[in-house]
Amino acid sequence: MSVPHLPALRKGRPYDSLEKVQVKDHKTGEICAEVSQVNAGIVRKDLAKIGEARASLRKFTVAQLIEITAKAGDLFLNGTLPLGDRGHTQSPQEYIATLSRTSGLPHIMVKRNMAKIHYAMTHMEMILNGLSRGLDMSVIDKGFGEQAGCPVAYFPTANALGLVMPSNSPAVNSLWLPSIALKTPVVIKPGREEPWTPFRLIQAFIAAGAPAEAFGFYPTDHEGSGEVVKLCGRSLVFGDVNIAKMYENNPRVQVHGPGWSKIIIGEDKIEQWRDYLDVIVGSISDNGGRSCINASALLVPKYGREIADAIAQRLGPVDPLPADDENARLSGFANPKMAEYIDGAIDNDLKTPGAEDVTAKYRNGPRKLEFQGGTFLRPTIIRCDNWEHPLANREFLCPYASVVEVPQSQMLDKIGYSLIVTAITESPEFTEALLECPSIDRLNLGPISTMKISWDQPHEGNMFEFLYKRRSIEKAA
Repeated sequence: MSVPHLPALRKGRPYDSLEKVQVKDHKTGEICAEVSQVNAGIVRKDLAKIGEARASLRKFTVAQLIEITAKAGDLFLNGTLPLGDRGHTQSPQEYIATLSRTSGLPHIMVKRNMAKIHYAMTHMEMILNGLSRGLDMSVIDKGFGEQAGCPVAYFPTANALGLVMPSNSPAVNSLWLPSIALKTPVVIKPGREEPWTPFRLIQAFIAAGAPAEAFGFYPTDHEGSGEVVKLCGRSLVFGDVNIAKMYENNPRVQVHGPGWSKIIIGEDKIEQWRDYLDVIVGSISDNGGRSCINASALLVPKYGREIADAIAQRLGPVDPLPADDENARLSGFANPKMAEYIDGAIDNDLKTPGAEDVTAKYRNGPRKLEFQGGTFLRPTIIRCDNWEHPLANREFLCPYASVVEVPQSQMLDKIGYSLIVTAITESPEFTEALLECPSIDRLNLGPISTMKISWDQPHEGNMFEFLYKRRSIEKAA
């Protein structure tokens, strides 16, 4: 049978472009699919009429769209769905295997990501309740209503939600899922190595009864991505530090870049640090270290050397395993040059005095290695003498973290922006300081993994407040 072809979807309609890119197995180079590419002109043309896509969703109530989302979640997890326009279909097992082949994620991590997406889709009512702080969603249907006995009205901030997606972790797609229940169509620019998840989600939604017009799937280049962001009223953009800086002052764009998530152990709990090793190790290494919510730094008031060594003993011996091994903990790199860059960046910064790769003595070889044709990075734990060292506050797409001794009184002044902080303390004074710290987005009080997500309390941005704005309203008696 021919190689699957993923067409662009222009308001749900397949579009076969002359220009195509090949998505390949990261180990063997075998072609897994061809993906049609569209140019910026097509994006501009289609977005000029995006109001039609929004109108297709306005025909439904929020309650109906919540039901459709739940049904789509079950289809995404368990169903056999169309894969492109050449007669191919894709079972859940085929999705897992194919995504693993092109992204480097082992099967077990793909399954866990699928479960996260499924949970979000089948608990959308709870999620919207949390995001809207208990708003009766019929207010969105009618445009106005009451909340806590007061008149209230909301209006949409955009005709569509633009999405410039990454290739590192499929679970990030869960961030845009509330938009469908909130009657906002999506315009998706998929990651080059990971078109599978957004395409499968779109097919699941359509099979569940959502209007096809509400979904745009636009594999495109940098210029096309820019048009998605420019012309959609609201956008989510995933990228590195440079992307984050590009859009940091644009309220129409929610940037998901490096998280610089951290674990802090307070003076009152540091003597029990061994009790928290499981939480620390999981925060650093779960999902192959690929998430912005993976901990990339551990700040402690003392015992930094001992703690770094204990973490290194747990993570240093971790080696790549076959993709279908249920015990696999490391992800391969679809782009080997990224692994080479990370490996080189760490070694280069280790030349600056005041840092030690503690995992080096526990590894079974070099940090970067080839395994079964793929490129992998073993975990790296760096002990730094001070927070000013260039490796103290870094984040990489692999299990990586620094361990730094910092006086508790200086921690919150030094940590900088942190997407998630797990603070292990019961000190009332330190807890109060943590609660008032403006550089922490999400705060876990106690030994809670940075990887633990509460869907009704978003770890980065609030999709309801992003897509709807409250207005004053007065009605004549």
